[in-house]
Amino acid sequence: MLLTRSARDPHAHLFAAFDEIEVKSQPLPVSAPAALRPRRSLADRVRAGLMQLTGGHGTVLGHAEKAWASITFAGTRHEVVLEFCGAEAVAAGEELIERLPDHEFALPGQLVADAAITKVDHRFGAMERLEVTAVLLLLEEG
Repeated sequence: MLLTRSARDPHAHLFAAFDEIEVKSQPLPVSAPAALRPRRSLADRVRAGLMQLTGGHGTVLGHAEKAWASITFAGTRHEVVLEFCGAEAVAAGEELIERLPDHEFALPGQLVADAAITKVDHRFGAMERLEVTAVLLLLEEG
């Protein structure tokens, strides 16, 4: 027994046009403003800088970021492991090893205090492979 009566059909929503139904999980339209794209983090910029130095060859296997501070400075330490497979990619990896210590990175608000290669694993054979560990010490400017 209904306590209240309504003139409205309780099942009318079943027959309504679907374009009139509000959907909260609807994806953004293709013409969504660029302001909605995610911001690049400092780690993203470090990886992009290293990949630019290698000419796009290689794959990032790992990236560890650790904050540090002293009495006068604050910054982050980035340890990035890169893999290069194939002769052309290995040549790009060897060029990274040679050029990294003197390379000028363009990281907004950051100064690269030190950039070094700490580990190299070069394997020869049918599929030549080079694994490089690069460590960058960044200082916050200002």
